This record gives sequence, C-alpha cells and structure tokens, in this order.
Amino acid sequence: MLPRPVVRLAWGAVAYTLLVILWGAFVRATGAGAGCGDHWPLCNGELIPTGAARHTLVEFTHRITSGLALPLVILVAWRVFRTSERGAAVRRVAIASVVFMVLEAALGAGLVLFEYVAYNASIARALWMAAHLANTFLLLAMMSLTAWWAGGRPIPRLRADGRTLAVGAALVGVLLLGAGGAVTALGDTLVLGGGLDPATDPVVATLVSARIYHPAMAFVALFLIGWAVWTSIPAGPATVRMGMTVVGAMVFQMALGALNVVLMAPVWMQLVHLLVSDLIWIGLVLFASDALAARDASPA
Repeated sequence: MLPRPVVRLAWGAVAYTLLVILWGAFVRATGAGAGCGDHWPLCNGELIPTGAARHTLVEFTHRITSGLALPLVILVAWRVFRTSERGAAVRRVAIASVVFMVLEAALGAGLVLFEYVAYNASIARALWMAAHLANTFLLLAMMSLTAWWAGGRPIPRLRADGRTLAVGAALVGVLLLGAGGAVTALGDTLVLGGGLDPATDPVVATLVSARIYHPAMAFVALFLIGWAVWTSIPAGPATVRMGMTVVGAMVFQMALGALNVVLMAPVWMQLVHLLVSDLIWIGLVLFASDALAARDASPA
C-alpha cells in the first residue's frame, strides 16, 4: 500500500476527470463544441477569447479544465513512482493513465480540427465519438486501477479459465455498450438539439434507426456482468457483493435510459445517464481486478 496522500491524490484525479467528462458531454449536448471555431489549441484564434458568446465560454471552460487534467495525471504518476517499488504493477497503470490522457486530448482536438462539433451530421463524427468514448473508458480504467492498487488491493493474475473469459467478456460488452451510447447521444443531439430531420438527412436517419441496438446491447451487457459475478462466487462474498452492486447499478441505468427516452433526452438527464455509465464502468473494472486476483485462493 502506498502512502495515504498518494491514494487520495489518485482518487481525487479520478473524481476530477469525471467532472471534465461530464462538462465535455454538456458541450456536446448543447451544441457548444464550435464555440472556439475550428481553432485548437487557440480559441477563435485567441489565447484567451474576448467578448465571448455563451457557447464560446462553455467550450473554452472545457478546454481549460481538460488542460488541467493532464498535469494532474502526470503528478499522480510521478508520486506513484516516488513511493512504489521498481517493477510494481501500479507503476504500469499510472503510466498507461498518462498515455490515455494524451490520446484523450488528441481525440478532443480532432473533433475540433475536423469540425465534428455542434450539429455536424456525419458517419465519421459518429465513429470518432465512439472511439473517444472507448478511450475515455480505458482512461478511467487505468486511473481507477492506479488508485485501487495504490490502496493495497491485490494485483490480478490472468489465466486461461472460465472466470477470465467471463470477466473479459463483461468488460468488452460494457465498453462496446458505452461506445454505442455515444452514437445514440449524438443522434439525440442532432435531432432534439439541432432540429435535423431524419426524413431529409440520411445520416441522421441512420443514427436514429440505430437507437434500438443500444438497449439490446444493454441487456447483453447485463447478462455478461451476471455471468462474471456467477463465475466469481468462489472468490468470496466481498467480491460477489461488488459484482452484485454493479448488476444493481446496471439495472438502475437501464431504467434511467428508458426515462431518458420518455423525457426526450433533456441535457440534465443525458449527464446523469453518462455519470452512471462511468460509475458502472469503474465499478466493473475494480470488481474484475479483485475477482481475477482472488482466483488462487479458491477454484474457479
């Protein structure tokens, strides 16, 4: 276990990154992504925009908060290296956190430079946003494992058995579900926020018609998580409770998704839905870590 200040710093970085992610979703949902034009890292050609409109302030604030996330995760990695032993697994996930944070910034910059913002309706934007969400999930996974392992939790060991297969399938399933959710959210933004008509825009029509796949993927992901928990029963009651908490959160999230549709996807509801998605993912990653670490204590 690393010193408590390091653990608190690592979890603080996770919490701050969640806030940055939610603000980024607010930028997308309100169509403020073009607030700085197609300039990056400048905003409308200025280091600090003057006489800024509302959308410019929203986008510029997101850039500032995102910019602070990188030095924060670098600070966490530096503290981890200063307080851990050479070759420790926590060092590897701390470095991976920095790598995925850099990729996150690059993907965000690409959205601006390629003008995949505001109410741009293109398949390329949908694919870019899916990749952005997948990278966000991987970033949260590395940052959460950094804090988890810094706190003294056991390091998982991968083996070719049923538990590894089930846990891996659950992780991949939720990752794909999240990527699909990003595409679904884009469709909501274009139709409900931008007023684009699926009857006249084939890309919007494709995004809208693809909505049905998201709840279907959610049921598949729920099954995969349940399978992972079932295979982890020999790992002990604490690990099973973690898994069942994730299952319960997943059921709650599916209810939120239905409510989101009924309410016509208001911005606040989109943010709540995203936050719960991120928390489910973090919970699943931590459950997976403990479940795979416990395999030597009990047979799978």
